[in-house]
Amino acid sequence: MNKTWLAPLALLLCAAAGAQAPVPQIAFDSVPGFLKLPRDLHLGEASGVAVNSKGHVFVFSRGNTTGPAYAAAASQLLEFDAGGNFLRELGKNLYGWSYAHTVRIDRDDNIWVTDKGSDLVIKFSPDDQVLMVLGRKQEASDEDTGPLKHPKPPLPAEDGRFRQVTDVAWDAQGNSYISDGYINSRVAKVDKDGNWLTSWGTRGDKPGEFNTPHSIATDARGQVYVADRYNRRIQVFDGEGHFLRAISIDVPFDRSIKPVIGNPLDPEARAGTFAPGAPWAICITPGPKQVLYASDAYPGRIYKLSLEGKVLGVIGSAGRQLKQFGWIHEIACPDENTLFVAELLNWRIQKLLLRPN
Repeated sequence: MNKTWLAPLALLLCAAAGAQAPVPQIAFDSVPGFLKLPRDLHLGEASGVAVNSKGHVFVFSRGNTTGPAYAAAASQLLEFDAGGNFLRELGKNLYGWSYAHTVRIDRDDNIWVTDKGSDLVIKFSPDDQVLMVLGRKQEASDEDTGPLKHPKPPLPAEDGRFRQVTDVAWDAQGNSYISDGYINSRVAKVDKDGNWLTSWGTRGDKPGEFNTPHSIATDARGQVYVADRYNRRIQVFDGEGHFLRAISIDVPFDRSIKPVIGNPLDPEARAGTFAPGAPWAICITPGPKQVLYASDAYPGRIYKLSLEGKVLGVIGSAGRQLKQFGWIHEIACPDENTLFVAELLNWRIQKLLLRPN
């Protein structure tokens, strides 16, 4: 019996009934043992991953930890070739290393890192030279140096300084957009020479306000996408900070799913770090046809979206095995069907090869 007519018929019936077609699961493979680490080198929590024009993979890990259990220095930047073979460590013993957050590669293959502990954004050349430092680390000699406070509302932000910075992205003119972050809850804009241009946003849940802007990306049109994590949305702005739209991810899932770690969570939560669809990491593919990828911690999936916010597919599930995810903290998407994901709980990088229908 020829059943080729069944799928179109189902879609027509859904449309006639006013129902939304289900979001497809995207088939994919995870390359086993992709990263080849030297025998005496281990990743800690993998907080960042990025890929340059040669296909080299950069991993920002909370490894090489030194110091006490609390307030240890936990940042290490490693480079691997396109086959996952270890090449080198960058910025060894760097003054700015404190608590790794994200790593990004710009169009000239410069390597940028955001360090949440030192409140710094650092730009490296491809040959491991520090080219630019944005922000300033607290002085170790000051008597009041210590963990940053989290008053509510936060203390006023200051131009040129960050408080628990999270991520960085660029437009075609070389301007940097910096998500800042756990305390300041704003986006900063800096020109290609490091000059402070402007910032926008404050703590809140209205359009243009943030509660933990955790990841940031730009598209070919110069629009800025901010993963407003606690508010469970991705906000989109023009390059001057004017609000354009908000994207929410609402995809059904099995309510019996438990988090990878921690007590059971509310599957109906509409806000919060662990609310379903709350974006931890976002990535936009290169052009001309661009798509957006986002991840959440619970139920622990990756979502493929159009730039307008339509969910095109869902990838994977939470867990500790291959093809499962434990708190994806950053995504690199060099093309539409190749993803690299950095996981905190599983201390690893997975290379995913998508097989869309």
